[in-house]
Amino acid sequence: MYLDTHLVLKWLHIIAMAYWLGGEWGVFNASRPIVDSSLSLDERRRHMETAYRIDIIPRTGIILLLPLGLHLGHNLGVQPLGGPWLVGMWIFVAFWVALALSAFFKRGTDIGIRLTKIDESIRYVVIPALFFTGVYSLITGGPLTAYWYAAKATLFSGLLIIGLILRFVMRDWVMAFRQLISGGPNPAIEARLTTIMAFSRKLAYVYWAGIITMAFLGTVKPF
Repeated sequence: MYLDTHLVLKWLHIIAMAYWLGGEWGVFNASRPIVDSSLSLDERRRHMETAYRIDIIPRTGIILLLPLGLHLGHNLGVQPLGGPWLVGMWIFVAFWVALALSAFFKRGTDIGIRLTKIDESIRYVVIPALFFTGVYSLITGGPLTAYWYAAKATLFSGLLIIGLILRFVMRDWVMAFRQLISGGPNPAIEARLTTIMAFSRKLAYVYWAGIITMAFLGTVKPF
């Protein structure tokens, strides 16, 4: 039986997008009770654990979208880097996924926080690289030779920024709960959690709109 590898990559790309969008909705809803100070601390921690367990799926999907999108783009002839470069990208992303999974399994510990910070530092390189390549291509027509693909890369970089901010929020949850456990009730920490959560919920709507737009660009290829 012959399998078209391009179609397999396209299938994986769709799955990653679906889990990204759906998973973020799950995290959004699971996070609501985390800032509810009327609940016991144990109950709130259970909801935080649920949010973390859901979040690892979209977090992994986001990382995998990078090599999947670049590979599909090369197959379509809209981005020039293939061959050994793509192999290197897949190896790099395998390391990145392993790092994200390790941070997940070590969550709530000092090691987990350090691993999360390394994960975040990778994004500091990937985000500007995607953004400037996308914008440059939109202006000049290259190296990303299709405008829909360049727009998608630019938008993806913006969504990674939002995702990074939301990662900061989740890291703050861990730090705040560690302080509440060790020091007892603290109105200042509770107020900070409420403020951060209100901001992140508004940001989530922008996030979802961006993910939907990315899916539209990749499917319809309007320009």
